[in-house]
Amino acid sequence: MKQYFYLIKSSVLYILLTGATVLMSFPLFWMISSSLKTLSETNSAGIVWIPDQPTLQAYLDIFHNTNFLRSYFNSVFYVTLSMFGTLISIAAVSYAFSRIEWPGRNFFFFLMLSTMMIPAQALIVPQYVFFNKLNWIGTFNPIVIPGYFAGGAAMIFLLRQSMAQIPKELDESAFVDGATHLQVWWEIILPLLKAPLATIATFLFVGLWNSLLTPLMYLQTIDLYTLPVYVSTLYNINQTTQPWPTIMTAAVLTTVPLIAVFFVAQRYILESVVISGLKG
Repeated sequence: MKQYFYLIKSSVLYILLTGATVLMSFPLFWMISSSLKTLSETNSAGIVWIPDQPTLQAYLDIFHNTNFLRSYFNSVFYVTLSMFGTLISIAAVSYAFSRIEWPGRNFFFFLMLSTMMIPAQALIVPQYVFFNKLNWIGTFNPIVIPGYFAGGAAMIFLLRQSMAQIPKELDESAFVDGATHLQVWWEIILPLLKAPLATIATFLFVGLWNSLLTPLMYLQTIDLYTLPVYVSTLYNINQTTQPWPTIMTAAVLTTVPLIAVFFVAQRYILESVVISGLKG
């Protein structure tokens, strides 16, 4: 009887999970399907689920679009610099909050966590005024340089909690051998935090790659546009022809790096969630 009940429970669970997967995968299916359609199929009155004669013409056209290729390069450039600066800075701040004793540490940690209650929208105007006075509008500086100042209290909290689980005897042994805090941080602590760092890097990549508001505010010229900004303007640029296959193709090519990064990092994400403490 118990085995029969378990079988029913498992079947219902798998059915629900399969339904949820199909539902959540539908936008991706529609995007890929539309990118393979002709213009007449995308503009038809009825719904064309699968193109009658799939074509790669939209992909061939977009790879000859210099603005799209430039925006792709801009996104890679911006995300790489921002991720590097953010990861290094939050790792350093997390080390200071978890491994070093200094007056007021808990107070400043609480103060940092309290910044999570400030809506990002409330900072748009003062940040814009500040960057405008620095003459940074129209450059990558406003969307790259802030990452080098440990932005992201939630990520610092996650990394600090992971660092706090590492026995401090490792630090003390290294200090006895003449190591500095910088050496302990770089050569001992960070190699033990591959899973949390990979998790944070994945979240950072997704957030930066999909970022639309800040690049739209600060870049302002098509030569500097990142992918989300450029894709969002495709319809406005070509509104007379309504090139939905081209728009969907650009969206597909924008999504590919996100899927690739997730498949590469999913093992580390699961490890970060499941494993607690230091491996023996």
